[in-house]
Amino acid sequence: MLRCIAVDDEPLALELLEDNISKVPYLQLAAKCSNAMEAMKVLQEETVDLIFLDIQMPKLTGIQFIQSLSNRPMIILITAYEKFALEGFNLDVVDYLVKPVSFDRFVKACNKALERYQLKTKPKEITAGGSQDYIFVNVDYSLLKVVIDDIMWIEGLKDYIKIHLKSSSRQVITRMTMKSIEELLPGNRFIRIHKSYIAAVAFITAVRKTTLMIGAEELPVSETYQEALMKLTGKRR
Repeated sequence: MLRCIAVDDEPLALELLEDNISKVPYLQLAAKCSNAMEAMKVLQEETVDLIFLDIQMPKLTGIQFIQSLSNRPMIILITAYEKFALEGFNLDVVDYLVKPVSFDRFVKACNKALERYQLKTKPKEITAGGSQDYIFVNVDYSLLKVVIDDIMWIEGLKDYIKIHLKSSSRQVITRMTMKSIEELLPGNRFIRIHKSYIAAVAFITAVRKTTLMIGAEELPVSETYQEALMKLTGKRR
């Protein structure tokens, strides 16, 4: 779960934010704040992973509030003004939403925050557990547990990936980049063979110069990754 707070000086906007947050299963609303000073107090008392933040507020603007934080949670800016977008991204916000915000656009921003959170916390999980047996990916607004030993190969589809599993003929499709999923997987058990393919070493049944086999499935091997594959097999090109 991502613990979040909503900060907006407009009561109706704050109510809408609360309603949207309640519909996203991996978000937990810790507090609602009508100004930046209230948000500061919450941050002193609560663990917060994500802030939904308005910009134009009295006394302290959203931008000034961000600049005042030494240890920043992830931040999604929600504002009626497009002119602050560049300044917001220079402060490394997760996303910048312009009111009125549709729910599907809101969810896309939340998914970005979730992906960043997973990448950020991955090293801690590996250290604490000693080994990584599973990952969670976002599917249909839920976090789906995928057992790493069940993954045969992964296919890139622009902004999405398709995870092919041994246990099911149905693939898991989630909005992630190949780079992001590659960083979540243990490097000694998976190998990148193409800009659009990652293969599980345990399921490789045959290797050729430009292809490899996983059972009856033939996957392409691009020239960029041929050397790494040859090292895996103990052969030289």
